[in-house]
Amino acid sequence: MALPKPSLPPSLLLLLLLFAFFASTANGTGVFRVQQKLSGRKPGAMEDFKAHDSGRHERILSSLDFPIGGLGSINNIGLYYTQIGIGTPPKNYYVQVDTGSDLFWVNCFSCKGCPKKSNSGMKLTYYDPRGSKTGSLVPCGETFCSSVYRSTYASCSSNELCLYRVVYGDGSSSTGYFVTDYIQYDGVSGDHQTEPINASVTFGCGAQQSGDLGPSSETIDGILGFGQGNSSMISQLATSGKIRKIFAHCLDSADGSGIFAIGNVVQPKVNTTPLVPNQKHYNVNLTGIEVGGTFLELPTYLFDDGTDRGVIVDSGTTLAYLPDAVFKQLFNAMFKFHQDLTFYNNGVFICFSVDDEFPQVTFHFEKFLTLTVYPHEYLFPNKEDVWCVGWQNSGAQSRSGKDMFILGDLVLSNKLVVYDLENQVVGWVNHNCSSGIKIQDDETGEVYSVDAHHITSACTMNIARFTSLLLLIIMMCCLLY
Repeated sequence: MALPKPSLPPSLLLLLLLFAFFASTANGTGVFRVQQKLSGRKPGAMEDFKAHDSGRHERILSSLDFPIGGLGSINNIGLYYTQIGIGTPPKNYYVQVDTGSDLFWVNCFSCKGCPKKSNSGMKLTYYDPRGSKTGSLVPCGETFCSSVYRSTYASCSSNELCLYRVVYGDGSSSTGYFVTDYIQYDGVSGDHQTEPINASVTFGCGAQQSGDLGPSSETIDGILGFGQGNSSMISQLATSGKIRKIFAHCLDSADGSGIFAIGNVVQPKVNTTPLVPNQKHYNVNLTGIEVGGTFLELPTYLFDDGTDRGVIVDSGTTLAYLPDAVFKQLFNAMFKFHQDLTFYNNGVFICFSVDDEFPQVTFHFEKFLTLTVYPHEYLFPNKEDVWCVGWQNSGAQSRSGKDMFILGDLVLSNKLVVYDLENQVVGWVNHNCSSGIKIQDDETGEVYSVDAHHITSACTMNIARFTSLLLLIIMMCCLLY
């Protein structure tokens, strides 16, 4: 029996096949491959980390010229970064993944004072909305502009560009305008497999940078903020119905890699603690600190749940910063059985010469969530037979920051940290980040394995799909002719 001729012309049929094969079928659940710029704790490297944190915290403590959804903690080095596609056709940009800031911004083609090159080996790319078929400028009359500023500002008419300008305590500033364009990231499509997903996002186009945000040997293309504000990428994607407002990271301190995932992580299981309401950062309430099995006697005001209280969980900070009263008690408890040690300050850290046992430190939070930090995590070698303490005294950093309590990568590395903004909780669990995690697809209910080192790249997936397509085209040609 002869096969019937198709009703569609062969050329049109082939176009439809092409579309069917290359149209992304993955949903909003996604992952970012993250890499640490300053990976490893080599002698001397921690001084770079400390300098990074110092500049960052001066910004956290400063007021903003125009408060844009908590954009008070832009990072000038970018410890953990990822590559993300922007525009049509997409171009790749290296951006820091930062839970301590909101706005997603990249340096733009017209930027004054922007970095021209980086010593990190990354090729810097300037975004140009004119070079993208889907790029558009955001006027003041658009809803996004008013949601960021919470009201329209009188000097801006509805057809003028929606601008942003941020001035920081250390004198650095970032100025630019908002644009809307497609971004491309990896959506989870199966076990250890991803496919590219396009989503429309509004972000900052940096027109002028100054201070530490300008030329720097450690610079990258921009910041991908995952804060709670309206301007953050996760807030935008959640509002548009693309994703649930849940994300997680797992940072591997051994080789500097890790996972940054959007979606509901179902394995490993994570216990959580409530977020302090109405905070710019991810603040949680501390209930106690235990050193070697003994609880410290801490001032009661540290446990108040009022404004600006609580402990900030921040993946953009390297070390851990404790209020003066906490630092002194913790330090004394750590060295309680080492009274004969001689300490010296190398200008950045408190160091000593000894190779002995030290206690583990456990932080206790609401809902019985604990975070245990082991000696090999808070002590690091500076040179032969010399060890230094990673804990930092906030009071020694800034007068206004003497009560600042920040837990950075010193304690967050090698843990899966989940931010569930729908339920306003944060949680973590010790985890080997190279062993992978499992994420649930909200549409199908399927559970997929994702890992840091063996996620199939979009390029590899497309090659496989293209090979299958060629075979199908050959088969169709045989049938048609």
